[in-house]
Amino acid sequence: MTDAASTPRPDQQPLPARVLVGRVVTPTGVLDDGVVAVEGGRVAWVGRRAEAAAAGYADLPADDGATLLPGLVDVHDHGGGGSSFPDATSAADALVGAREHLRHGTTSLVASLVTAPRDVLLERTATLADLADAGEIVGIHLEGPFLSEVRCGAQNPHDMLDGDPELVRAIAAAARGHLRTMTVAPEVPGVVGPGGVIETLVEVGAVPSIGHTDASTEQTEAAIASGVAALAAAGRPGARLTATHLFNGMRPLHHREPGPVAACLAAAARGEMVVELVADGTHLAHGTIRSVVELVGPHVGVDGAVAGPDGVALVTDAMAAAGMADGAYELGPMRVTVADGVARLTDGGSIAGGTYHLIDVVRETVGAGVPLVDAVRAASWTPAGVLGLDDRGGLVAGRRADVVVTDADLTVREVLRAGESIDLSA
Repeated sequence: MTDAASTPRPDQQPLPARVLVGRVVTPTGVLDDGVVAVEGGRVAWVGRRAEAAAAGYADLPADDGATLLPGLVDVHDHGGGGSSFPDATSAADALVGAREHLRHGTTSLVASLVTAPRDVLLERTATLADLADAGEIVGIHLEGPFLSEVRCGAQNPHDMLDGDPELVRAIAAAARGHLRTMTVAPEVPGVVGPGGVIETLVEVGAVPSIGHTDASTEQTEAAIASGVAALAAAGRPGARLTATHLFNGMRPLHHREPGPVAACLAAAARGEMVVELVADGTHLAHGTIRSVVELVGPHVGVDGAVAGPDGVALVTDAMAAAGMADGAYELGPMRVTVADGVARLTDGGSIAGGTYHLIDVVRETVGAGVPLVDAVRAASWTPAGVLGLDDRGGLVAGRRADVVVTDADLTVREVLRAGESIDLSA
């Protein structure tokens, strides 16, 4: 059966600049004998090797056991390669972190900040906007400052504020159109309600994200309903809210006090929300990862069509230590110690972000028992949809040629962004 993306290109078009062969992971399936043709920075054709000649691709390279994935999309990332986005004082500093993840297959990255004083948030947002203007990142995420002090995680509770719509507008102005998401706690005064933070985020073109919250199920449901209504009123009915690293930084799920987790899972099942999972084996148990993906993640039917909810985005929540050795690091004002690859606050011991690249999260997710196609879709197609990026996120004809070439075990060999091979040693 021909894959949904296998649309023959007209014979009169010139041959592509590059033809890749191997196991191809599309948004809806895996082609064990697949071909991806790249031309002019776009995917020109995707299909099976047996169909390639009829589509105009008769001279194919030998299959050397490669697996071809779409460029990965990380919507929650605080840095890497020794660089921390919340601490970067120049675009050059922040570029180190963005490039660290690019070399490991993340071709579209949202740079995340943490709670900080107003002037620091505005300065850091403006710095990251320079990086977004240059096309090195696809947007900015603020994890705070309108969060719960009792669920602060690795953030400074003293800098957390009640909802302030004017601060949201100031941050959006500093972001110059690049503010993508902001994490908020529904129970914080000024977040939910007419003219509150959730409505203001939608007004400035961003997506509200529920997280670092001690809210009840009812409070969370009200926040989700407010966000859904605001998105519809703004002419964005297909847009969805997100849940910031589901389970982590939230009141735990309990059968008599279900809290925010139950409300977020239900919203994802309804198609109103995408839940982030830091599926690195530290933040979540394998059984949790597997269960959530089965409940609200991408399901592919026997005919290759997506047959169920598409509500999971795999994220790294990475900090400066991603790709680095164990040792001492910073995450905003908080001191972090990394030991055995796990980042924790030096004082208190809370998990302080991740140290994985997104390809490592995909590998861990597959190791947890999630099918490869579902894990890859949750790290590419679904997060691209959250960001409204319909030109990437999948190996589909016409989309941007973001391709990650790996071994069978998902070790990165080569990364293409818009058809251009990235220097993995730089």
